[in-house]
Amino acid sequence: MDLENQKRVKDLVEKYGEENVIVLLGAAEAEASGLAAETVTNGDPTFAGPLAGVQLGLRVYHVVEEQFKGEVDGDIYEDQIGMMEMVLDVDEIVSEMTEIRNEFCKFND
Repeated sequence: MDLENQKRVKDLVEKYGEENVIVLLGAAEAEASGLAAETVTNGDPTFAGPLAGVQLGLRVYHVVEEQFKGEVDGDIYEDQIGMMEMVLDVDEIVSEMTEIRNEFCKFND
């Protein structure tokens, strides 16, 4: 997650509170999604950005996860994300995201 997006997340949390912020990711690879998820839950692992050492514990999901898919119109999801979902390793992404949430998320679903 780049430094500007880290700043945006930090500013939104300061404005609305941790309990009112959910981060939605769409990276094509599980590793990239996991790194971004770790950044908004446990802090920037590179210690380079505004979230270095900041453990927000935010809820974080990837667009291919059922928790997100179940909340949006199926036709719109299929139109906007369906093709991408067919070429991604969805199981690997879901596994990575679940692991990060289980380890670092403060909020239970």
